[in-house]
Amino acid sequence: MTDPHTPGADILAGLLADTSPYLSCDECFDRIDEYVERCLADPHYDDLAMRVHLAGCGACAEEAATLRELLDASHEPGQ
Repeated sequence: MTDPHTPGADILAGLLADTSPYLSCDECFDRIDEYVERCLADPHYDDLAMRVHLAGCGACAEEAATLRELLDASHEPGQ
């Protein structure tokens, strides 16, 4: 049984992750549309600050995933 007060491995990994270069959630939110659009247009596109932030911030990562799903759906044939 898991102790509810003991953080899981995913939480510990997020807390211990290297956050350099630093990007705040507000800065991430300002850039997220362009970032997702560029990633969809070019699978090799990289923005280190965005990648690092999204790896450590569940809320922003969820926003990016939702946006990606919406954009993917809007580009499907018949849409």
